[in-house]
Amino acid sequence: MSKSDFDLGNQNQSIESKIVASLERISEAFRVLLWQQSKMFSLSPIQVQILIFLLHHSEEKRKVSYLAGEFNMTKATISDSIKALEQKKLIEKEYEPQDARSYIIRLTKQGREIAEQTALFTKEIRTPINKLHADDKESLLLSLLNIIRSLNKAGVITIQRMCLNCSYYRPAKEGAHFCTLLNQRLHAADLRVDCPEHSPKKV
Repeated sequence: MSKSDFDLGNQNQSIESKIVASLERISEAFRVLLWQQSKMFSLSPIQVQILIFLLHHSEEKRKVSYLAGEFNMTKATISDSIKALEQKKLIEKEYEPQDARSYIIRLTKQGREIAEQTALFTKEIRTPINKLHADDKESLLLSLLNIIRSLNKAGVITIQRMCLNCSYYRPAKEGAHFCTLLNQRLHAADLRVDCPEHSPKKV
């Protein structure tokens, strides 16, 4: 690519650049909405994201090392956020008996309440998506999953627990995908962005 996607002369002649610019606008909406929620509770955006993640994910993922990979940040940065959340009494650490340095992060009652409230910050983005035709939703989902997979392969984003990079996944044949864990065909709408049973593909 020799020209910027934000060069209007180039952008207005290129559908690919228009798509990139559109995704950037949507990402800005996420940032604005997340920032509004974080200010409401005197938290930083990443602290809000951590609370929401802890609310919806299993115990083995509630560790600093996993969170660092999840959010593409250093362990030191995540540790600072965890320390701040602990001081605010929104999380607590449960140290593992076999390793005094390792701990699982748990939400306190107050932390869970804030996580449940802030997890709804995407409702303004969800509203126009709800209005899309079912076929358009499936097409959009599949396109986004393919973009995410490509960014994951390029090392731009790290941990991804979606169907397309799962060892149980088999590519679409005759209009349907297949999951060997569930032993069933999947339509585009069934594909998951974040699956609790995800098993990374061996490279």
